Amino acid sequence: MSVLKPALLATLLTASFSTGCSPRTVGAGNVGVKTVWGAVEQTVFPEGFYWEFVGTEIIEMDAKIQKKEVSATASSKDLQVVTAVIALNYRLDPAKAPLVYQSIGTLPQVESTVIDPVLQEAVKTATASYNAEELITNRREVKDAISAYVKERLEQSHLVVTDLSIVNFQFDQKYQDAIEAKQVAEQRALTATNDLKRIEVEAKQAEAISQGKANASLIEARAEAERQELLRKTITPELVQWEAIQKWNGILPSVQGSGTNSIIDLRGVSSSN
Repeated sequence: MSVLKPALLATLLTASFSTGCSPRTVGAGNVGVKTVWGAVEQTVFPEGFYWEFVGTEIIEMDAKIQKKEVSATASSKDLQVVTAVIALNYRLDPAKAPLVYQSIGTLPQVESTVIDPVLQEAVKTATASYNAEELITNRREVKDAISAYVKERLEQSHLVVTDLSIVNFQFDQKYQDAIEAKQVAEQRALTATNDLKRIEVEAKQAEAISQGKANASLIEARAEAERQELLRKTITPELVQWEAIQKWNGILPSVQGSGTNSIIDLRGVSSSN
C-alpha cells in the first residue's frame, strides 16, 4: 500500500474527527465483512479503502489459500493402530465470507471448530475400510476417500478444498517390525524362486546339449553303418579281381626249384596305387 501524502492524510484526519469515522483498508487477497452495531451485513467488501463510521466495523477475512496439517490416530480394518499426517490446502469462499464469520467466526476459529474435527473424522472413516497393509498398497485410493469426505463436509461450511495429501502413515512399532520381516521373507523367497528357475534353465540347457551330442553321435554311427552296409553290398568277386588287376605291375611271379619243391617268388608282385 502506497504511503498517503501529508496533505491527503491531514484531510482524512480532519474528516475523521469532524464526522466521527475512520479510514479502513482491506488488504490484497482479503475480503471485508462489515458489522453495524454488531450485526453482520451480507455485503462483501473487496480489497481497497473504506470509511468506518460510528457503530460500524470492517473485519478482514483472508481469502487466500491456507495450509492446515494435522495428525490423526485411528484403527485399520484389522484393528492395527495407525497415525496419519494429513496436509490440507483450502480457501474461504469469498462470496460467503459474511455468512462464515456470522456462523463460525474468523479463520482460526474455522480451523479449530470445523476443519480439525472433519480431518480427524475423515481419517477414521477411511482407514476403517482398509487393512493395515492395504493402507500402504492402496495409498492413492485411501487419499481419494479422505479427500472426498473432507470436500463434502467443508463445502457445507463454505470452504473450498484445493488439495489434500497424506504426508505419512505410521503404524505401531511391533507391526512395523512385522511388515519389515515379511518383506525380508518375501524377498528371500523371491530370490530362492529365481535361483530355482535359473537352475532349472541351466539343467535344461545342459540336457539339451547332451541330447544334441548324443543325437549327433547316433547320426554319425548310423551313417557309418550305412556306409559299411553299402560297401558290403557293392563288393563282388569280380570287383575284387578287377581291383587286383588295377594294382598289378605286369611282372609275373618267379618260380625256383624243381618238382614238388618249387618256390614262387612273390617279390616281383607289388601293389601300387
